[in-house]
Amino acid sequence: MMVWRKTQFCLNHPIMTDALNISFLGLGVMGSQMARHLGEAGHRLTVYNRTAARAQAWVEAHPGLASRTASSPAEAADGADVVITCVGNDDDLADVTLGTHGAFQTLRRGGIFIDHTTVSARIARQIAVEGRDKELLCVDAPVSGGQSGAEAGTLSIMCGGSEAAVEAARPILDAYAKRIVHVGRSGAGQTAKMANQMCLAGTLAGLSEAIRFAQNAHLDLDKLFEAISGGAAQSWQMDNRFHTMAADEFDFGFAIDWMRKDLGLALDEARGVGASLPITALIDQFYADVQALGGGRQDTSALIRRLPRRGKS
Repeated sequence: MMVWRKTQFCLNHPIMTDALNISFLGLGVMGSQMARHLGEAGHRLTVYNRTAARAQAWVEAHPGLASRTASSPAEAADGADVVITCVGNDDDLADVTLGTHGAFQTLRRGGIFIDHTTVSARIARQIAVEGRDKELLCVDAPVSGGQSGAEAGTLSIMCGGSEAAVEAARPILDAYAKRIVHVGRSGAGQTAKMANQMCLAGTLAGLSEAIRFAQNAHLDLDKLFEAISGGAAQSWQMDNRFHTMAADEFDFGFAIDWMRKDLGLALDEARGVGASLPITALIDQFYADVQALGGGRQDTSALIRRLPRRGKS
């Protein structure tokens, strides 16, 4: 398999992108696709998932892409040049990195650690501090683009960490990203992701009200979309979710349960930095309303469900 060759010299860390030993921890909706891209790029891939059956299913679905599966994060990191995580929350990330059987127990001195989980800036900073003694290059690298972006390899990644760490990680991230931005020091990637989620939630709240308003006013929604989608109101959400929201279709990936987790992280961080987020707090409660309607696993565009539609119960 042909592999793009490039050498990045970051201080005392020469990193070759040709056939690196990469261990990927967490094979959920996003992680499974990112791991696939790394395997297809020709890297020697080790995979780990807390539920071993999921790791085995991934290996069977992608024959030849993984050189091995691991039974623990520490086993996965043993011999790795790079460890990448995409797990659930702060506790999950702490367990797979800093726990008794965590990856930091065995990841070699000078190795690269990249985290794609959306977590608090606090845990990202803690992991970077813990990595210093082993001279690890740690990058908090949450992503935007959803399941479709992960599948297509067109994710946008916001990175926190030292310049050396982000530049070392960049050729690896290129396997599944169309945009990689170094936004600041450790934890800054996570803070940027919080801002991203605030923008997303606000856009969906406005779009939900606009669609319900138009339906209740008996507007032709196709004509409305034609009229407003090319102007200042245009957004990715309008282009991709306007018609599905109007049709009450909400099976498009990122779930409301996860959005509430992310907005909770933003609200916590805001209290720490002295920022006021009244709209974010309000929309978070709107999402709680949809959860109460049984929509926690529906995608975030289901926010429209809380708004009454004339002629419908």
